[in-house]
Amino acid sequence: MVLAGFFFALTDRFPQQPIPATLPRVAAKISWKQALAWRMRRQLLDPVGDESAVGVVRRLCAVQAQVASFAELCVRVRRTRSKPGDVGRALIDGRLIKTWAMRGTLHLLTPEDAGAFLSLIASGRSWERPSWQKYFGVTPKQLDALREVIRETLAGKVLTREELIGAVTARRGYGHLGEALRSGWGTLLKPYAWQGDLCFGPNRGNRVTFVRPEDASSRWVRPREPEEAAAIAIVAYLRGYGPASADNFHNWLSRGRVSTRQVRKWFASVGDRLREVEVGGERRYVLAEDLDELLSTKPTKAVRLLPGFDQYVLGPGTDDPHVLPAARRRAVSQQSGWIAPIVVAGGVVRGTWKIAADNVQVAWFSEAGAVPRSGLRAEVERLSTILGRDLGLAVN
Repeated sequence: MVLAGFFFALTDRFPQQPIPATLPRVAAKISWKQALAWRMRRQLLDPVGDESAVGVVRRLCAVQAQVASFAELCVRVRRTRSKPGDVGRALIDGRLIKTWAMRGTLHLLTPEDAGAFLSLIASGRSWERPSWQKYFGVTPKQLDALREVIRETLAGKVLTREELIGAVTARRGYGHLGEALRSGWGTLLKPYAWQGDLCFGPNRGNRVTFVRPEDASSRWVRPREPEEAAAIAIVAYLRGYGPASADNFHNWLSRGRVSTRQVRKWFASVGDRLREVEVGGERRYVLAEDLDELLSTKPTKAVRLLPGFDQYVLGPGTDDPHVLPAARRRAVSQQSGWIAPIVVAGGVVRGTWKIAADNVQVAWFSEAGAVPRSGLRAEVERLSTILGRDLGLAVN
């Protein structure tokens, strides 16, 4: 619990800074219904897409993966045709990698794009903060030395956590780090994931393994310099989650590991590719190339059942009231960081759901109006096909 407390202390946000004046002025005004309908389209939710599993992950930038079944379902609900194990096969083939990434949590990413996001997270160098050093009893110089030990130990190998820890603590001066390295949070190992030194390998039974990314995938592209990576990451994010603010991107990416000032400088640096739009009276950014499509988008009535930890809410953040009404945030963002499965209708979270016995039990938010039963039945039927089991619908 002490380590968990330390981990969450790292996620405190920095005070907001003024938006740089170099970003573009308002190009158009749209409604939030339009904006969310466009986002549903971009996220392969309306209509559902025909991308591969890798294509879905790339479209979403990343897929949170602490719960493997939810990660797979996040991908499969966005595909017209899919098979169980598509994500696992992509990991084995090196078409996807799994590593600690956004907000310090476990994600699926493409090996070609991962380095850009990791570079930005690492640029904050959160492990050099005095509180971090005091907690673990290591200096930045020692951490740099440990980085080389880890890289040497993993070179050409796939090691379980215990094997990696055993090799590290056998080195003189590192024996005291054993307990911290064994933490399920992986806090002491995360800086090396962000710097592209390790990622997760195939499980060995019920034990996780670690491997160097270049050994996990021949497609691996090492992290770029942050200034170059920022343009890649911001463009990718806005393609899937626009219209969005610099704060949306910041909270999704790092939640405190990088300063707000730095994130806004990155946005300013790619300003010529952005257009500012007014959405329901609030300013957000889209890519210039997407503006016409956004303006022509009509509101949607689509209903979707999305799994826990789905990117539709994690991308903008669970504190974005346009996607998740503020009064219902706790119904979705629950204790211990759990993100519940959600019902999305018209681009807005309108309820939660779970499977109990042979029913999909929907907890429809009372203030959301009439229950779209036909849309829910269609989604339950689609979910039954994906999961390979007959399911009924029950609405609370």
